[in-house]
Amino acid sequence: MSPIAVFDRPLTSVDLTIFSVARETLQVLLVRRSGAPEEPFPEVWALPGGFVDLRQDADLEHCALRKLREKTGVVAPDLEKVGSWGSAVRDPRGWSVTTVYLALIAAGGTALAAGGNAADARWWPIEGSRVRERLAFDHGEILKAAIARLRNKVEYTSLPAFLLTPEFTLTELQQMYEVVLGRTLEKKAFRTRMLATDLLEEVPRMKEGRSRPAQLYRLANRRRPVFFARTFSPRD
Repeated sequence: MSPIAVFDRPLTSVDLTIFSVARETLQVLLVRRSGAPEEPFPEVWALPGGFVDLRQDADLEHCALRKLREKTGVVAPDLEKVGSWGSAVRDPRGWSVTTVYLALIAAGGTALAAGGNAADARWWPIEGSRVRERLAFDHGEILKAAIARLRNKVEYTSLPAFLLTPEFTLTELQQMYEVVLGRTLEKKAFRTRMLATDLLEEVPRMKEGRSRPAQLYRLANRRRPVFFARTFSPRD
């Protein structure tokens, strides 16, 4: 019987890019790393995440949800895989590979609570395709890729609706699209597209405000996005 081959095992982790919208700005959830001297990048802001625990984690997504809950107090909705990053130099502790996930959380929909080895957790505004703060490891590169993935998917799906509270107006939905995409959409064409799909259900009441009352809607299915037949044009 030939001997069983023994292979080196890289450090295996997950990282999360969790987005929300506040004050009409796309924001990402970051944690500040511990200041312990043995930690790489002490007190530097980073994406929430951590190492896979073979005893607790049945799969990578389970690990991602666990780390998010432990480090920030957030229980995220469904996660979408963005991709994997790995090299001998991305982590000073050794050859490492991380799998990155993306999720959206409605504005004001959760209270943050730092935990684990995170010293703090908070939302940071996106400026273009980055945040102003320098991030640990290769998290700046990862964040840039996640923002590009999010904006690309927004072009042909209903993802921005998941950034809203359960009931919303068409104006609020359009504003959410415009915040994420970073550009203006034509009002009539936008409403025609939204109402022509099975995306929305009317709520039997109106939203009162300083202007005339507006019809409220909710998602017909909050578990998965709707896909459109074409992307938004610059004036759509």
